[in-house]
Amino acid sequence: MSAEPRQARWPAHLPAGALRVVRWSARYEETVAFYRDAIGLPILGLPGGPVHLEIVRAGQAPYPGGGLDQLVFYLPDAGAREQMQARLAAAGARPVAQIGYWQANGGVTYQDPDGREVVFASWIYVPPGS
Repeated sequence: MSAEPRQARWPAHLPAGALRVVRWSARYEETVAFYRDAIGLPILGLPGGPVHLEIVRAGQAPYPGGGLDQLVFYLPDAGAREQMQARLAAAGARPVAQIGYWQANGGVTYQDPDGREVVFASWIYVPPGS
């Protein structure tokens, strides 16, 4: 038996060619700049095209808050997380208080201009039973 966890596979019954995550923003220009300039995401999605983060204008409606609303980037190791922290620090972003789970598991949390959490974890997530 291998000590390596099995690689999670996408379910065969859901043959998605791409995944798009949409986040509304009352502070559109600032939010696009945060994800594009501070985090460094390409303007038209992640490399390879199968995953897209789309920011849409929400007028002047404030972010309702409450509940858990996170975008989580699972990075390969602590070094990659530290590089992202340095990049965000250079852009003027600072970590925010985070839930105990991320604190205990090598994550660091920031907020985008709309107040939504963006987490950078220093390990690759493998779902239980994978």
